[in-house]
Amino acid sequence: MKELDSPLSDEIGIVVDEAFREVVDEHWVESIALQVLRTEGVAQPYELSLVFTDSETVQRLNRDYRGLDEVTDVLAFRMLNPQDSDVSFAVPPDGVTHLGEVIISCPRAAEQAGEQGHSFEYELALLIIHGLLHLLGHDHEEPEEEARMKEKERRLMNHATKRS
Repeated sequence: MKELDSPLSDEIGIVVDEAFREVVDEHWVESIALQVLRTEGVAQPYELSLVFTDSETVQRLNRDYRGLDEVTDVLAFRMLNPQDSDVSFAVPPDGVTHLGEVIISCPRAAEQAGEQGHSFEYELALLIIHGLLHLLGHDHEEPEEEARMKEKERRLMNHATKRS
């Protein structure tokens, strides 16, 4: 994986495997992430990473950290405690809210885009939004949680697709 030579922002680290540099536009990714964080009321300073990689890496991480030896489309590793699901939590000693890391399988995103009949960019935006919502404490384990999360995703996707 190769990190951008000069970060687009101090708050968002974007890492794209060399194989996907032609299909992942870091500036567009950053704009989606910033829009989600603003809409969700996350105050600066904050820090997060977005990683775009292959299915093998995602499967290994899913196996090692979640005990599921299978490919998935997106993984989110939260730095916040579950009780901090409200974004108005206390600021850590360094003054920066460390949100965590979102890891997306580009091949799985392309596959799902084909299955759903929409563009790779649309699928990527959806996965970025989904992963960021997980970092902010949203989940979809229970039907009510899933309904709330899907509604937030829908609303955020409407904003993202209007601007792209």
